[in-house]
Amino acid sequence: MTADAATARLVLMTPPVQDADGWPGTMGDALLAAVAAAPVDAVLLRLPKLDERSLLKALKPLIARLQEHNVAVLIEDAPELVARSGADGAHVSDPAQLHDAAEAMKTLGRMVGVGNLRARHDAMEAAEEGTDYVLFGEPRRDGSLQPLSGVLERAQWWAELFQTPCIAYAPTLDDVAALAATGCEFVALGDAVFAHPGGPAEAMALALAALRKSAEAPAR
Repeated sequence: MTADAATARLVLMTPPVQDADGWPGTMGDALLAAVAAAPVDAVLLRLPKLDERSLLKALKPLIARLQEHNVAVLIEDAPELVARSGADGAHVSDPAQLHDAAEAMKTLGRMVGVGNLRARHDAMEAAEEGTDYVLFGEPRRDGSLQPLSGVLERAQWWAELFQTPCIAYAPTLDDVAALAATGCEFVALGDAVFAHPGGPAEAMALALAALRKSAEAPAR
């Protein structure tokens, strides 16, 4: 993941897996269509509950194809699969697990990031731990979302004060420009892409246009 000081970049987060049968299936196809349609710095893969052998069998070809598009692939909450799957790093959804994951990724020379940061203090502790990025605003485990106003405030606060890159989650395509305007390095998209009526490629084109428009807007 590389940050551009002028323009926020895109990150994709796959939705939680409800049905592991045939995974990654249509989600994998949508993901590949999305990264082919617009530049994406990273993909965060949420995994189904499958045995390790089945996960690796599905992960290896998907990760390889994503990496053909210069995408960094991060696996959520399964750091033990990173090296064997060929992934570029681990994403931790529980900040309490960050230390162990960060140590493991440091040994491997891979990235590690963290989400579900509910307080400013949690985010600052994560930065001290050496995380490669912090993620704000992603859906909670029950599917609910933080108010966008809070995510905007948190992203702007972080971007103004800290060196560690920040990812801000956009629930809809209409939220992309406002989040990018906070100064965050990355804007993450999930259902806004995978559930878009016009398909993932169209959604990505709209997101990219919103980022560019935000970058061209005069500073307030």
